[in-house]
Amino acid sequence: MKKVIVLLLLIFGSSLMAQVQFEAKVSKNSLGINERLRIEFTMNADGDNFVPPAFESSGFRIVGGPSQSVSQSWVNGKSSFNKSYIYILLPTQKGQLTIKQASIEINGQIYKTSPVKINVTNAVELPKDPNEAPAITADDNIYLVADISKANPYLNEPITVVYKLYFSYNIGISNWRELNKPKYNDFWSQNIDIKQLKAEDGMFKGERYRYVVLRKTVLYPQKSGKLEIEPLSLDIDCQVPSNRRNFWGQPLMVDDSKRVSAGSKVINVKPLPEAGKPIDFSGAVGRFDFQVKPSKTTLKNGESMELNVSVVGTGNLKLFTLPKPILPSALEVYDPVHDENVNTPLTGMSGRISDKYTIIPQYKGNYQIKPISFTYFDLASGRYKTITSQPITINVLDGPSIASAEKTNPNEVAKTKVEVAKSFAYNKQKTTLKSMGKDDFLGSGLFYSLVALPFLAIPLLIVGKRRKEASDNDVVGNKIKKSNALAKKYLGEAKKYLANKEPFYIALEKAMHNFLKAKLNIETSEMSKEKISEILQSRSAKPETISEFIALTENCEFARYAPSSETSIQQDYNKAVNIISALEKQIK
Repeated sequence: MKKVIVLLLLIFGSSLMAQVQFEAKVSKNSLGINERLRIEFTMNADGDNFVPPAFESSGFRIVGGPSQSVSQSWVNGKSSFNKSYIYILLPTQKGQLTIKQASIEINGQIYKTSPVKINVTNAVELPKDPNEAPAITADDNIYLVADISKANPYLNEPITVVYKLYFSYNIGISNWRELNKPKYNDFWSQNIDIKQLKAEDGMFKGERYRYVVLRKTVLYPQKSGKLEIEPLSLDIDCQVPSNRRNFWGQPLMVDDSKRVSAGSKVINVKPLPEAGKPIDFSGAVGRFDFQVKPSKTTLKNGESMELNVSVVGTGNLKLFTLPKPILPSALEVYDPVHDENVNTPLTGMSGRISDKYTIIPQYKGNYQIKPISFTYFDLASGRYKTITSQPITINVLDGPSIASAEKTNPNEVAKTKVEVAKSFAYNKQKTTLKSMGKDDFLGSGLFYSLVALPFLAIPLLIVGKRRKEASDNDVVGNKIKKSNALAKKYLGEAKKYLANKEPFYIALEKAMHNFLKAKLNIETSEMSKEKISEILQSRSAKPETISEFIALTENCEFARYAPSSETSIQQDYNKAVNIISALEKQIK
C-alpha cells in the first residue's frame, strides 16, 4: 500500500512540474537596426529570483523596462495565473544575434527559457502617425564635430582635438553612450579632464546652436606622413517636439534617437628640416631654456657636490633625453636622478625636466667640466637653436694628489679610496657619558596619580558606554542622517520644482554632488567622471549603478537648456531617488 501511495505522489508531483511554463516571447524575429524589440518573459506560476539575460553581451541595450504584469482568473472552478517581465530593446549591431537564457525559481526549482535568435538588418523606414510624428527630426539637429587645431603640424608639434556635440534649441538630450572611442595611433596623447559638462551658445553651419565639449585631447605626432585619427561615435537618446499640442498650445515631446560620428581625420605631419640639423639633436621641439648648475664649486676631501642639468619651457618635454655631462676621470659621478614637473594643458606640455648628478672628487686639484650643449627645433622661427652652458671649474682643496697616488702600489690606492669612502659615514671615536640622576618612581606623586586614575575614570566610562549603546542601537538611522542630509535637502528642493525645468535640474545636480561629498568625503572640484568612477568602484558600488549616476549628472546640464516634458522630469527625479538608494546600500 505504501508503494502505491509513493507512486501516486510521484506521478502527481511530476504532473504539477510538467504544468509549469516559462518562456521568452519576442515581438518579431527580424528587425532593422533602428527598430525596437519587445521581449516578454512569461510564466504560469509565481516565482522568485528572476535573472534576465545579459542583453548588452547579446548585442542589445535596454531602452524600456523592466515592467511587470500579473493576472489571475477563475473560470468554471479552474484558476489560471500569468506573470510577465517585459523589456524594450534596441540592437547595437547588425547580424544574427542570440538573446541568451533567463532563469527563475518556481517552487524550489530553477527554470530557464530557450535562447532566442534575432536577425538584425540595415535601418528601415518606420511608419509614423501624423499626429505623433516629430515636427523636426534629430537627424538634422544633432551633430558631433572634431575640431583640430592644426592639420599640418611638424613632427612632435602639439595639436589639439576638441570633440563638440551641437544640438538645436528645440532638442532635449537625455542620455548618450560611446560606441567607438577615438584611437590615436602614432601619436603621444594626453586627455584633458573635463570635470563638468557645460552647455554653451555657438554657431554651426551659419545657425545658432547649443554645444557641449565632450572630450579634449593633446596630441604629439611621433612620425611624419599622413596619420589618421579614428572617429568618436555616440548613441544619443533625445526628445523632439511632435505635431501635437498640450492645453497651452505647447508642442508635446516624443522620444527619438540618433547615432552620430565625428568622422575620421587625417593629419599631414611634416618632417623636421634636415638643413642645419645638428648632430647632437635629440628630438626636442618647442621653446626652451637650458641650464647647468653645480651646487658648489669648492670642496674639501670627502665632500660631494650635485650637478643639475635642466630644461625649462614649452614643448615635448617628456619625449626627449637631456644631454649628459663629460667629466674628468678624477671626479666620480653616479647615475642621475630624473625629475619632471610638467603640466599638459590644452596648449601643450610646459614645465621643467632635470637630471641631478652626484659627483665625488677622488684627488685634490682643479678640474673642469666641459660646456654642455642642448639643441631644439624652434617652432616660432622654424630653425634649430643651440644653447651651450659655461665651463665649470671644480676646486678640490685637500686629499691625495694624482701624482702621489700613481707612485703608490695598488693596495695603498685601494686603501686610500676606502678611507675616502669611509669619510662619508664618519662616526665620533670618543664620547663622554654622564650619569643621569633620577628619583625613584615608586612612592612618587606620579605613581599615586596613576594608581588613582582608573578609579576616577570609571564614571566617565559608564556614561560613555551608555551613549555608545544608544548610538549603536540606531546605526541605520545615524548612517542615513549623516550620509544623506544634504542630498535629501536638495532632492526636496528639486521636488518643489517638478513643473519648473531649470531650477529643478540645478537642485537635482546639487543633490547628486552633495551625496557624494557626504559619502566619499571628496570636494566638488575633485568630481571628474574618472575620479567618481574610480572611488565608487573601490567602495564596491556596482558598475551599472556608477554608469547611471554619471549619466544622470551629465544629463542635468543638457536638460537645463533643452525642452523636456513633465514626464521626463518626473522620470529623472525618480531615477535620482533610486540611484541614491542603491548607492547607499552598495557603498562600503
